[in-house]
Amino acid sequence: CCMPASLPFPQGNPGNNNVGKLLSNFEMKVIDKEGKTLPIGEVGQLCLRSPTFMIGYLGKPQATAEAIDDEGWYRTGDIARMDSKGFIYVTDRLKELIKVKGYQVAPSEIEDILLSHPGIDDAAVVGILDERAGELPKAFVVRKNGSLTEHQVKEFIASKTASYKHLKGGVEFIDKIPKSDAGKILRRFLRDKARNPKSKL
Repeated sequence: CCMPASLPFPQGNPGNNNVGKLLSNFEMKVIDKEGKTLPIGEVGQLCLRSPTFMIGYLGKPQATAEAIDDEGWYRTGDIARMDSKGFIYVTDRLKELIKVKGYQVAPSEIEDILLSHPGIDDAAVVGILDERAGELPKAFVVRKNGSLTEHQVKEFIASKTASYKHLKGGVEFIDKIPKSDAGKILRRFLRDKARNPKSKL
């Protein structure tokens, strides 16, 4: 069953790009890939626990075991962090992370940097397979004008990130980033295009 709920926004300045604070009767933690709890401010997988939360997926014991641990923590699959004031920032989905030589790269981090470039109107980043690195970041970019080059985009990212976040998978200029009605980037279409450059979005 479902029920409506109306919740006041927490007091204080919420800042930008956060999803608010934790609701009462809920606990949260952020864990690394080994399952260790991370301190406030660090980025990892968001886990939630509450006596009012679901006990599992109906008729799906394996899916329940994968999502909820023995202590009742639900692994959301969201990559997030909490700031010192308790505001939560969701930055990516775990399944969207790009694995580069053992490092985990959040596409949204590179996308935010790309969008700060005055010559870029929109951008999306996906991982492409690579025999040596596992995956490499590739950017799809919508230019504000036609003068921006692949080299300039690569150099811009290289000047602001660690080497494993560089766009070694390349840069491709397209007319529009595919998105859902809710504005979410449809990365599966971009991965398909990366595998088959002749495919249309």
